[in-house]
Amino acid sequence: MKTYRGNIAMYGLLIVGAVISVYPLIYMLLTALKPMTLLFEFPPKLFSDEMTWANFSEAWTSQSFSLYLFNSLLVTLISFLLIFALSSTLAFAYSRFQFPGKRISFAIIMGGLIIPSLTLIIPQFLLIRSLGLFDSFWGLITVYVASAIPFTTFLLRGFFDSISREIDESVEMDGGSAWKLFTAIILPLSKPAFVPATIFNALVIWEEFPWALTIINDPAKRTLPIALANFQGQYTTQWGIVFAGSLIAIVPIIILFLLLQRYFIAGMTAGALKG
Repeated sequence: MKTYRGNIAMYGLLIVGAVISVYPLIYMLLTALKPMTLLFEFPPKLFSDEMTWANFSEAWTSQSFSLYLFNSLLVTLISFLLIFALSSTLAFAYSRFQFPGKRISFAIIMGGLIIPSLTLIIPQFLLIRSLGLFDSFWGLITVYVASAIPFTTFLLRGFFDSISREIDESVEMDGGSAWKLFTAIILPLSKPAFVPATIFNALVIWEEFPWALTIINDPAKRTLPIALANFQGQYTTQWGIVFAGSLIAIVPIIILFLLLQRYFIAGMTAGALKG
């Protein structure tokens, strides 16, 4: 009886939590479907008798929204590939090799996790400008990759450490190199670890605003968060269009999560076991 009541209480709390989590999205959707004339009616109504898709059409066709969406997709994809290549090789080196300064260098990399990103905007700006990457996609990508390496390396190293060393010995006995061990054994076994890293990094890069606003002046190179900010005028804000654009913007991230969700919990758990 106690177990039955406990299950009811647990599921009740889960339902309440789910409603609280989903309600903002429902509110955004219903607001995006309202005509502009009904957005500020009093008393406010969650559901309206008049529904329209005009806000979604306006959001997609105005403020170069589709171009900014493509730019965000391009920057996120290239950043992810570089983060994957650099962080995975770093994590493998720290997991499988012994070399002078290993602990100190790893501690320095992990130190990047405790530095607030906003405090680095000025030195990052000076560095990117000196490298000739100002007002370019590579100016964005370079900083995004450097910022993501500490967390991704930490997560992957924890998972790599959980893989038995007996596999290393088997590969060595067969005459395989460390590169073969890495590419043929470690990487295929580490899919659950790459999934949470992929989702977190994609989400951070996708919604990043301060650095994109600082480094990009060319309107043709701006990313999606800037497009959403442009919907907010100096005196009035078209909330229906803002919410419609926001809903369009989160669709790629939702699709990514749905495709990879079965690996998500396993990867987070494995990555937290060892560090």
